[in-house]
Amino acid sequence: MRPANLLTAVADILAGVAVAGYLKTQFSSYLDMLPLACLCLATLGLYGGGVVFNDVMDARLDAAERPERPIPSGVISRTQAVILGVYLLLVGILAAFTVSMASGILGIAIALSALGYDRWGKHHDFWGPLNMGLCRGLNLLLGISILPGVLQSFWWLSAVPVIYIAAITMISRGEVHGGSNRALRLAVLLYALVLSTILLISWRNGHLLPTLPFVALTAFIIFRPLMVAIREPIGPNIGKAVKGGILALIVINAAWAAAFADWQYALIILVLLPVSMLLARAFSVT
Repeated sequence: MRPANLLTAVADILAGVAVAGYLKTQFSSYLDMLPLACLCLATLGLYGGGVVFNDVMDARLDAAERPERPIPSGVISRTQAVILGVYLLLVGILAAFTVSMASGILGIAIALSALGYDRWGKHHDFWGPLNMGLCRGLNLLLGISILPGVLQSFWWLSAVPVIYIAAITMISRGEVHGGSNRALRLAVLLYALVLSTILLISWRNGHLLPTLPFVALTAFIIFRPLMVAIREPIGPNIGKAVKGGILALIVINAAWAAAFADWQYALIILVLLPVSMLLARAFSVT
């Protein structure tokens, strides 16, 4: 289920809630925590189910390239993994529907996008990264859907995580056998575009200064291992660059919160980063 990655999905929801303005306009009692909790549960199920099915569909390939993974190593059978994946996706979709019809529809869309990537998308150099990015973009919208009416105003924000995740997915193709400098350099440009967009939006919202530290931390986390990989594009270096990109998702979501809400809420999201990093030491991230 990639426990470290699951927290990045929760961070998406928290960022989307900040974009929607829920904490400022609707949050007045502990009961208002319930929709937020349901959306967090939804994303845990949807993301967890998606990566479980990724391992299910890659079981034969992993037996040759990554025999230490749960299914090829025999820790869990393929049938057990399928049951777990179905259960997680159903929990995610049902939890989303408890919030609103829009949230439920987005939950179904995320599940279908994840399964589409697991089965077909990952095998296409162009559509694969976009497919994976779409999953993350829809997840941000899932958080925004806590106030369904706001989706009409901010649906376009989903393009930013699409670009970011597409970059990570693109460079991850060289994680096992090594990659190309062309893909890595293109990732630098895409990362720069994402960070510049966040800064521009924060400036328009009058929150540039509170957002700057979070964007700077994101840049440090993603560009440091990426520069190493560009100098020496071997599998282990690319794996570290991918891992950095995934963990930085939490900081990017904190930046979104700073851009739309306030830095205190952004710090709450940032607390997930050290927890995710600890989990990354014990469990696979890529």
